[in-house]
Order: sequence, then structure tokens, then C-alpha cells
Amino acid sequence: MTGAANVAFPQVALRRYIYEITDGPFGSSLTSSHYSDDGARVIRLGNIGLAHFKGADSAYIPLQHFENLRRHEVHPGDLIIAGLGDGNHPVGRACVAPNDLGPAIVKADCFRARLDESRLTHRYAAWALSSSFVSDQVSTLTRGSTRARINLEMAREIKLPVPSVQEQQRITLFLDAEISKIDGLLSRKRRLVSLMGERIDSRVLQHVGSSQLVQPSTGSPVLPIRRALTKVVRPAVANAGVITAYRDGQVTERGLRRAEGYTLSASADPQGQSVQVGDVVVHGLDGFAGAIGTAEAMGNCSPVYHVCVPAGDGDSRFVSRLLRLLALQGYLGNFATSTRERAVDFRNWDLFGRIPIPVVPSNEQQEIGEWIARLRPLREAVGRSEALATERRQALITAAVTGQFDVSTASGRNVTEGVSA
Repeated sequence: MTGAANVAFPQVALRRYIYEITDGPFGSSLTSSHYSDDGARVIRLGNIGLAHFKGADSAYIPLQHFENLRRHEVHPGDLIIAGLGDGNHPVGRACVAPNDLGPAIVKADCFRARLDESRLTHRYAAWALSSSFVSDQVSTLTRGSTRARINLEMAREIKLPVPSVQEQQRITLFLDAEISKIDGLLSRKRRLVSLMGERIDSRVLQHVGSSQLVQPSTGSPVLPIRRALTKVVRPAVANAGVITAYRDGQVTERGLRRAEGYTLSASADPQGQSVQVGDVVVHGLDGFAGAIGTAEAMGNCSPVYHVCVPAGDGDSRFVSRLLRLLALQGYLGNFATSTRERAVDFRNWDLFGRIPIPVVPSNEQQEIGEWIARLRPLREAVGRSEALATERRQALITAAVTGQFDVSTASGRNVTEGVSA
């Protein structure tokens, strides 16, 4: 799709349309010590989305310091290009500075360009630079081992498919509308998952609020964790995978997930005990940050973990959710006697097991546990939709900017096929 033979429009180096381009200030001109709560905005890599400006990643410098960096100033409508990338965020991607930007500069590792709009519009250039046609091309120019990087001269030499300005405008309108549809579908799916999680948490916390933890005189009974959970220590199983509790509450084999979202255990015996599916697993140091959950896979874990099974008819999914919520709200941390490596230290089971939690009837635990069980597959389905949408967006952008179909007649097609509910 990205080869020259598949491009219907002339391919022209970006420098042919640039009348001004600059990078951000390097070195001591702009460091973290210069940041403030307000003032002039610093546009960073995190602000460069898929041909659109992301306003959530906010950083500012005092207006007085901004005056010293006017050479790097960004105006509304300027093209912002990423000079640095990684596997998830390709180098060379671009967006357009919003109309309500206010005083701003571009940070190091980003470029600010102003184009001859009579021949190449900023909006179309942002879409073209965000296409696979450009990312594949730029990958041959990038430098750096772990993160791809381009400099100003490389950015100038990037070739774009450049149709007439009228066609650029049609392509821009088409992509603005169709990518928005795809993003809207995903947003609704994410919101569904979020609402379901909020409903579960609300119901769990109702039991906390009605218990003696909140209403000492009139609340429902509480009991120590050691009466709700039984700690087990099983021998490690040969050739089993490493089980990890992640801060988002998932407990699974480490090889099935990314390498972030957990704390490495400071243990000389990293596979000291076995874990069975359905166990309640609590990280003795990282549990305060949410590393508590129900095991979804069998394997071995470090002795720094508490591996437990519910007492009686208790539901492990409910108990894990309850403990995780209490941890994230700071309740469990109130009982810690020490900290280690910025983590609340609960490696001592006797200490952890004495913490009081609400008594919840087993039938209520099981009903909430069923809700929790339905949430993970739903979240995974949304993850698959996101992966499919990423591919669909790239294919659509690339096909549009390379002229592989006529956007004037394509707008009625189901271009979001494959990512709809």
C-alpha cells in the first residue's frame, strides 16, 4: 500500500512547501525547573495525536521565560511534527495547533512548521504525515536504538503525496469525519466498560459504607482479613510461568502481558510458591497501588506475595475487588508500620491479616463476583476492537492520502466496517 507504484498523487519533499520550520529549545534553555502552573504552554510529544492535537498533556512556563524563547513560538494553525517516536507513537506523526492555543512554544524533539497553504494545507499535511506511507518511509531515515529520531533536515526531506489543494481539502474533510466515527465507536465501548466497573465498585463500597468501618456504633459487622482469607504456601511447580499481580488488578502469567505495571520483587527466590487459578493474590509491597486480584492463570510467584483462598463460601473475585478498592483509597495503608522503596510494606501476614474488613453475605459476594467475571472479557473485547481500529485507521488514512480511492464517492461506504459493535 505504501509503495510508490500505489500512489496516485505526485510525491514531493516537505521542504518544497515550508517557509519556516524550527525545533524546540534544547539543553538548559528549557528544563523541568522552568515549568509552572500556568503561563505559556509547552507543546510536547504527548500532544501530538493521530493528526489531531491532544490537549490533556499540559505543561507551562512563566510568560517571562516564554519571551526568551520566542524563536520556538507556536501559532494557532501551525503544523507540529514529532521528531521522536516509539513502537506505539511513530516518529514523523503530526497535528495542527488549535485555534484557542494561546501563547505557546514547541518542546525539544518536536518541530513547528509553517507551510505555503496555497499549495499544501496544514490539515492535509498532518494526515499525510500520520499515514503508513510516511511512517514506512521515515523508518529508513531514523536514528537511535530504542526510540526512532529524526532531525530538522530529515523532516524537510520527508516526501508526501501531494494532490491539488481542492483534493487535499476533500481528503481532509473525509478523514476528519470517518476517523471521528471510528473513534466515537471506541469511545462508547470504553465508556460501557467504565460504567460497568463503576457499578461494581459502587456496590462493593456500599458494604464498606454501611459497616462498622464507617459507622462504628450502628454499622454491620467487620472481621479481620485472616478470617475471610486463608493464606496458603504451596511448593513451586517446575517449568511453570511467573505469575504477576499488576496494578490494574489483573493477576496472570507475566509472559501474557506487557512488561510494565508491576514492581519487581526484591527476592532471591523469584519463583518461591505456586498459584492456582482463582487464588486471591496480594503483592506485599505493591498492593497499596492496586496489585491485588484473582489469579487468571496457574504458575509460580515470589514469596513477597500473599497467596490466599477464601474462607467458607467466600468469593475470591469479590474479596480481591474489595481489598483492591480499600488499598487504592488508602485504607489498608493506614495499618502499615513501615515503607520500603516507596511502597507500603505488608509482607508480614500477621500484620496484614489483622486489618478489619466488612462482613458480606456469601450470596452477595457471589453475585458481585459474577459481575466482575463478565467485566474482564468485555474489557478484552474492547482491547481487540482498539487493535482492529488502529489498523483500520492507518489503512484508511494511507489509502486516502495516496489516492487509492475517490473520497468524493467513498463517504457513503461503511468505512468503519470491522470496528462497529
